[in-house]
Amino acid sequence: MAVVKEEEFEFHTGQNRPAGVPDAIQFIDVHKTFGSNQVLRGLSMGLPEGKVSMILGPSGTGKSVCIKHIVGLMYPDSGDVVVAGHSIPSLSDDDLFELRKKFGVLFQDGALFGSLNLYDNVAFPLRQHTEKGEDEIAEIVNRRLSEVGLGNANEKMPNELSGGMRKRAGFARSLVLDPEIVLFDEPDSGLDPVRTALLCELIKEVHAENGGTYVVITHDIMSARRVAEYIAVLWRGRIVEAGPSQELFESENEFVRQFLAGESSGPLGME
Repeated sequence: MAVVKEEEFEFHTGQNRPAGVPDAIQFIDVHKTFGSNQVLRGLSMGLPEGKVSMILGPSGTGKSVCIKHIVGLMYPDSGDVVVAGHSIPSLSDDDLFELRKKFGVLFQDGALFGSLNLYDNVAFPLRQHTEKGEDEIAEIVNRRLSEVGLGNANEKMPNELSGGMRKRAGFARSLVLDPEIVLFDEPDSGLDPVRTALLCELIKEVHAENGGTYVVITHDIMSARRVAEYIAVLWRGRIVEAGPSQELFESENEFVRQFLAGESSGPLGME
């Protein structure tokens, strides 16, 4: 394992302020290296059950790598990732497959199948992972599409949808299996400020109605102000500070204050 220079972490208190509920997801001293690039460098982080959590940080600091570890698309070089009480690296392929049914994932572009219309895209997980009949599938799909404002778009193909519509369609598909955990990988990427605000409101509304643990990866501070109940600030592969959103926005940590205020002056430069 590469040597860690502790002076790089002078602003990393690693403080995890309590959220008052158990953690649904835990990273325990996780290290992950790609070639000579150390991405996660002793990451320890807890994300609370039933909350909308946001992992914030500069580009290239390992946020999306976290999601891939949570769903078992990547494994740590050392350390552990625990989801709903299960150590992800220790699971058999069959057990990991079963656990993944508890996840909904919204990727940056919606990740829709180009050859399927919107209805069939959203129905796909139900047909793939359940034995539900088409009448029940139709009820679930239509309810979820209506929930995200796409109730009249069943027959549209992905290439007929705007970027915002593709995000909403991906959101609907991520919800059809009633997941306990929903993961969002930079859902605001490529959206203008108004559509970003609308997507944030949609995430809040759907969470309020359905509950569950939501984890949003982003570097958009306005999205964090609108949506986050819990924030973890990630930099250089470790948590600088984490806690309830209001406490983080009032943090006296120099890096946290600079990043959440979007200021040019502070520890974070152009490197």
